[in-house]
Amino acid sequence: MPGVTGRKRRTFGNTWWGAAWVEALEERAKLDPNRLPRGRTYARKGTVSKLAVGAGEVTAWVQGSRAVPYRVTIHMQAFTDAQWESLLGMAGSRLGHVAALLDGELPGELAEDARAAGADLLPGPGDLRPKCSCPDSANPCKHVAAVYYLVADEVDADPFVLFLLRGRPREAVLAELRSRRAPASQPGKRVRAPAAPGVDPKRAYTRRIAALPPRLAVPGTVGPPAVLDVDPPHRTGWSSEIFAELAADAAARAWELLVMGPERETELSFVEDLARRAAAGDPGDVAGLAEAAGIPVRDLTAWAQAWREAGRGGMAVVREVWRPAQAPLAQAKADFAESGLPGTPKTWRNRITQGDLQLRYGRDERWYRFVRDGEGWRVDGPASTRPTDVIYPP
Repeated sequence: MPGVTGRKRRTFGNTWWGAAWVEALEERAKLDPNRLPRGRTYARKGTVSKLAVGAGEVTAWVQGSRAVPYRVTIHMQAFTDAQWESLLGMAGSRLGHVAALLDGELPGELAEDARAAGADLLPGPGDLRPKCSCPDSANPCKHVAAVYYLVADEVDADPFVLFLLRGRPREAVLAELRSRRAPASQPGKRVRAPAAPGVDPKRAYTRRIAALPPRLAVPGTVGPPAVLDVDPPHRTGWSSEIFAELAADAAARAWELLVMGPERETELSFVEDLARRAAAGDPGDVAGLAEAAGIPVRDLTAWAQAWREAGRGGMAVVREVWRPAQAPLAQAKADFAESGLPGTPKTWRNRITQGDLQLRYGRDERWYRFVRDGEGWRVDGPASTRPTDVIYPP
């Protein structure tokens, strides 16, 4: 019905790994497809409570038709020592996997690599062995199916839950990866790296401070970004080209900072950086940037045009209306009156309008020139601290 806003349906698996868990349940684990929808409905109704995940096990209570909730226990097939060796050996041999795991993240391509190594982190046929205290003999019953879906929330919160369900907690997995990175004293034997020698505090404080090394010369141009070894997973919506574009943009900004020095403003908000990228890129890319950022194309187009003409301050006066002190407005109004332009200047907040020309006063104490563009206004040239420079541009 018009004017009625429906409630957004509860979804399961809102991260890459959570969605992968749900996909495995529905497509690979060979569970009863007629029971899963009823489980989703139960999960959405909030019938599951006290859900806990342990090594190879999930427990929960599910409220059914009777007063006492049903007890659900789900065992997941743990990896054998050989499977753990295969999984950790594969992960340890890929620098990107090791770096991500030690940072507490799971890269998306790890799922395919783990499955290829014979140690699939996601459930397959026969991996899930549930028990429920309800009288329904189906596998899974709707109570078990509800818990299956809510495990996706646990995976969303911590993807290392998948390792735990296969038998090992995060700490054990990371400790094993660290030990594999330590130098080996004998072939095939892993040992921890020796601790760094200590430094006597008294000697450290009395030691003469060495001069800083000479600053490296700034390169004449910005170098090209590195090429990724593999593309991001397709389902992420990212591509190597997007990462290359972002890396090139970051390198260009870093180079400008080196060349222009610390006085250059580098801290930009999200919308400011978006406008900067839109202003520097192809006009045809504005629609794609706006869609990706969830911003109307019309707004981003106006911000980009303002950024090209007057930079950060130009975009600010496009987006913001404020009430400055009267002194700068009075001076600008007097300059307008002496300009000989037709009409009478009208003041509203930080804006003075006379005919098809408008001046806006920014919080940076600079004046910005706007000209009428259809039903709106657009920035027309750089800013100045003197309103006459803006009324009579060079």
